[in-house]
This record gives sequence, C-alpha cells and structure tokens, in this order.
Amino acid sequence: MNAVTLIGIDLGKYSFHLHAQDGLGRMVFRKKLSRQQLLRTLANVPACRVVMEACAGSHWLARRLASLGHEARLISPQLVRPFVAGNKNDFGDAQAICEAASRPSMRFVSPRNEAQQTVSALHRIREALVRDRTGTTNQIHGFLLEFGISLPKGAAIIRRLPAVLTHESSLPARLVALVERLREHYKYLDQQIQQVEQELLAALREDDRSQRLLEIPGIGPITASALAVELGDARQFANARQFSASIGLVPRQYSTGGKPTLLGISKRGDRNLRRLLVQCARALMQHADVRTDALGAWIRALSIRRHSNVVACALANKLARIAWAVLARGTHYQARPLAA
Repeated sequence: MNAVTLIGIDLGKYSFHLHAQDGLGRMVFRKKLSRQQLLRTLANVPACRVVMEACAGSHWLARRLASLGHEARLISPQLVRPFVAGNKNDFGDAQAICEAASRPSMRFVSPRNEAQQTVSALHRIREALVRDRTGTTNQIHGFLLEFGISLPKGAAIIRRLPAVLTHESSLPARLVALVERLREHYKYLDQQIQQVEQELLAALREDDRSQRLLEIPGIGPITASALAVELGDARQFANARQFSASIGLVPRQYSTGGKPTLLGISKRGDRNLRRLLVQCARALMQHADVRTDALGAWIRALSIRRHSNVVACALANKLARIAWAVLARGTHYQARPLAA
C-alpha cells in the first residue's frame, strides 16, 4: 500500500467518511467510520495531513488529531464546494476536501483552543438572549398598542411598566397579568445577559491579547473579546486586508474586460463581529471632533465627502486592520499624531 500523505474527512454527527491519498494524489483507501473507530484508526495511521471542513466539532477533532501527531487543517466549506465532482455524496465530499487542500493557494482556518471555543459559546449565548429580550419588549409594546396604549421606546419604560398599567385602569385583568409576566421574563433575560457579560469580562482580564485590543479607540470589552476569538493566530492572515476581507468589510468586485467595478461591502464571514465593529465605528464618529490625533482628522475629512454609513464601514475596516496589526505583530496601539 502506498504511503498516505493526505486524508480528507467529511464530518458527521455519528459517522465519518474518509478519503486517503498518496503523494501523487492517488486514492489509497475509503472508509466509513463511527466516532470511536475514527480516533482508533487515525491513531494507527502514520503522521500525515488531515483536512476537514470548519464546522461543528471540527476544532475539537483538530486538537485530538494534533495530539496524535497529525497535521490537522480546516477549510471553509464554501471553498470546498467547487471541487465536488459529479453527484454529491459523503465520499465525494471527502474527496473534494482532499482536492481543495492540495491547491497551493488554498486558505485554511486556524483551529481554536478550548478557551477560544468557550468564549465563542458565551458570545452566541449573549446574542440569543439579546434577541429574546428584544422580542419580549416588542411583544409588550404590541399587546398594549392593540388596546390603544403607545409606549415610548427604550428599556426605561419597561421598568416603569407597573405604574403605567396602574394608571390605565381600563385594561382587562388578564392582559395586565400577561404583560406583568412578560415584564418578569424581560427582567430574567436582562439578568442573564449581565451574568454572561460578567463571564466575558472575566475571560477578558485573563487574556493579554484582548487587553491590547482594548487600547484601540472605539473598541469595547465585547468587541475585543469577539476579535480575539475570530483572529485566533492573527498570522494565519497574510496581511490586514485579508482579515478585513474575511469578515466582509471590503468592497465586492464585479470587474470584467479590464474595467474594475467596486460595489458595496461583501458582508462575508462573521456577521456579529462585523456588526460590532460598525457599532464601534459609529461610537467613535460621535467623538471625532474632540480627537486631536491623525485618526480623528481622517474621520472628519472623510465625513465631509461621504455619507455617514460609508464613513462607518470605512472606519470599521480600519479598526479591523488595526486589530490585526496589534495581534499579528505583538504590539500595542499607539495614536499617530497630526502631521506638522
């Protein structure tokens, strides 16, 4: 049997499909294995490169394979799809992963460690709780509006809701009880969000990389934590623009015949991180007039020529590039003074 140099794994919940190749790209074996069989089989295979799609369970498996001596690599699923030949099936997907990994220009995803995965889970929990809290607020407003009561926006009115309900004595008793139940649910969700944020802050204090990201203007604790997880080993990106492109903050291109055409931002990658960076940019734009460094001058000059939405996206792009430079080079942010 020829020596195995590359193994592609199509991941599943209970079964895994393997496609192994030698150095010349010829198939050595194909196997369908359970989770227990997978680890036993790969423990008996000489050290080689094992490639998977970056999806649920891939980061954990990458760490296990690295402990067995293999070189574990992860590929974004969208980069594997063009290499699927013929009909789609699990073995075909494993072979397509091998084909994609064989390309010298292929971009890989850096596997996350346990701490990064835990922080990522906290961020996803926080997003879900915030969505539920917003939905609960909308329900309260909607139910009361059906009875002719229009409440102002904002969280403060939810806290003053008992006084509002007492003043509106014409409301049915069952509706008042229902709104009170929704208010208690809102308070529960708000308390859970605060607890998750406290855990994120605790993890932030233990991470030197996140602490350095906090030095960047406009970057707060939540965004710094999310950036540290998304960047991982910042050197996986060749330059700052490559990281910015990975989260969809660079223009889409539709160029042909030598005529370049740039459109709006691509909106690829992590939507939550992109939203956080745009929010940081908008917060920074509000205080740009008092900034005396080169960044403040750049924001003011761009705001004169462009719409505020364009300025926000451009500034978010700049913040993402600064974050990459801080982590990739192991430096601290230093404000650049205005040119004399």
